Amino acid sequence: MRITELLTQETIAMDLSSTDKNGVIDELVNQLDKANKLNEVSVFKEAIYNREAQSTTGIGEGIAIPHAKVAAVDTPAIAFGKSKAGVDYQSLDMQPAHLFFMIAAPEGGAQTHLDALAKLSGILMDDKVREDLLNATSPQEVLQIIDIADDEATEEVEEETESSVSSADTNEPYILAVTACPTGIAHTYMARDALKKQAEKMGVKIKVETNGSGGIKNHLTNEDIERATGVIVAADVHVETARFNGKNVVEVPVADGIKRPEELINMAQDTSRKPFVASADSSKAQSESNEKQGVGKTIYKHLMNGVSNMLPLVIAGGILMAIVFLFGANSFDPKSSDYNAFAEQLWNIGNKSAF
Repeated sequence: MRITELLTQETIAMDLSSTDKNGVIDELVNQLDKANKLNEVSVFKEAIYNREAQSTTGIGEGIAIPHAKVAAVDTPAIAFGKSKAGVDYQSLDMQPAHLFFMIAAPEGGAQTHLDALAKLSGILMDDKVREDLLNATSPQEVLQIIDIADDEATEEVEEETESSVSSADTNEPYILAVTACPTGIAHTYMARDALKKQAEKMGVKIKVETNGSGGIKNHLTNEDIERATGVIVAADVHVETARFNGKNVVEVPVADGIKRPEELINMAQDTSRKPFVASADSSKAQSESNEKQGVGKTIYKHLMNGVSNMLPLVIAGGILMAIVFLFGANSFDPKSSDYNAFAEQLWNIGNKSAF
């Protein structure tokens, strides 16, 4: 599916009048509503704001891609708007955003639609495409720019598929990456393309697995992992990392894959870093080389780990206390006529120790 089947003249607002983030969101939502793409405007708008609360969709380089995948969308669509003056969109690079693409995906969106949205996220990483869009003067010109970029993106995918087989036969060192975001629509693919473009500049071979709305694409094989110098995991959701046991793993939020790909690639090639260690009793893994996260996320992560480890003790204590009641309601109390020495011991272990 072509991007211009989702982005049409009816969903383009050439010059946005808003000067803040909320205003831009309102204008683009209204544009989609006027084009009859939504069945519940308030629900869709709420989903957009919920996504923004997770992390800003202002990915830097003057681009913002607010998006949501909900039942409030009747027909998959993309709304476009631009602001020459720029809007403070709380972007990752702290710079004003000028180009805005709002993605509306239905809850059970077809794979073809998701592929088109992923392709859009990728082509916006091209400097020339962004410059041409900023200078466009009509909806027709916007569509023409996107169409040309769409053709080029399709050719690149075909070339990559043809060359992947031959590159796998070499013994040349290379790195791997996995990208994933909560909705699996925009950031997943932008991080992928940012890493690939930077790797190409640096002359480094890279293979990127995406965990998007359409499932896992470009899956990393055991052979890939065995050969890799390092692995970048740029994700805001759970990714299966136990397979990377013993490798040099760099774990960061998906946004870092977009804004600092060069640094991540250098870290993935640094063989002096401590290897990733997967836990023996779980499919989840924990790395000694986890990158520094925000204070809130770090506290939350450790709190959840603590709760997880304490639950067996609490459950065992509760079971012991329940057994005590089989001997009598007050069998643990020496002053009661129901007193039982064994029941008292169980109560002390369950209540006073475990609980």
